[in-house]
Amino acid sequence: MTNGLIAARDRFAAHHPEQRIQINGREWGCVQAGGTGPALLLIPGTLGRGDIFWQQIEALKDRARIIAVTYPKSGGIAEWADDLAELCGRIRLDRVTVLGSSLGGYLAQYFAANFPRIVERLIAANTLHSVDGIAARPPYSSDLDNAPIEELRAGFGRGLGVWRDAHPEQAELVDLLMAEVGGRIPEPELRARLNALKRGPDLPTLDLPKEHIATIESADDPLIPPPMRDAVRARLEPSVAYRFDWGGHFPYVARPDLYVALLEEQLGLPVTRESWGQGQLRVR
Repeated sequence: MTNGLIAARDRFAAHHPEQRIQINGREWGCVQAGGTGPALLLIPGTLGRGDIFWQQIEALKDRARIIAVTYPKSGGIAEWADDLAELCGRIRLDRVTVLGSSLGGYLAQYFAANFPRIVERLIAANTLHSVDGIAARPPYSSDLDNAPIEELRAGFGRGLGVWRDAHPEQAELVDLLMAEVGGRIPEPELRARLNALKRGPDLPTLDLPKEHIATIESADDPLIPPPMRDAVRARLEPSVAYRFDWGGHFPYVARPDLYVALLEEQLGLPVTRESWGQGQLRVR
């Protein structure tokens, strides 16, 4: 049976191939689309390349300038924030809205705190407020430098399998993520992503107007429990906190229409009626 999500992602990737860019000795992947309108920088989580946001890019590319990145195989949060600032300078992004999900949300917060002259608006999605204690939790409790990569990949597979069993309607999403962790994300890149949080720095104070901060969470997110969601909102004090009734850890894949709608709202674009689709998106 054909996986519609994988097929759609692959079609997008064929039309928008990832460019490889050297920044400070590290090779990043970068997908660029659009050319006019507000600038949007998209940063994925551990289990995605830049093109995992293909549905948002396709919907917004005619109305915004979009850059979606893929992590390099070395460095960590602090180095990556510097690299993103360098990237924005190279491609002449003076002011940008930054959306990061999960690992990307932590990086986005760090980037916004250290480069307020670049970040106009922050959207922290399905993410965490601190890395305290994360080294004691799987898979971060493993020796991420030396553990067999099959062991690390299998750990993700077990977690995704549990999600598939509980949510069979999202089997295509799980297959998409399994393909990412199964090899589409190369071993060095996967290890670097895991180490980025395990060895991550504390988040600096964020000097950004509250009206320029938004958060996104899902009520059924298995990786970001309610106390952590509360802590993210308490730390950031966002002017808008979007909450998906369902969507798991990847609402941008599972609920693309609603995700596009909230991005339209944050970018100051007309919200298309079709984008709101069916289902619920609560705003706090």
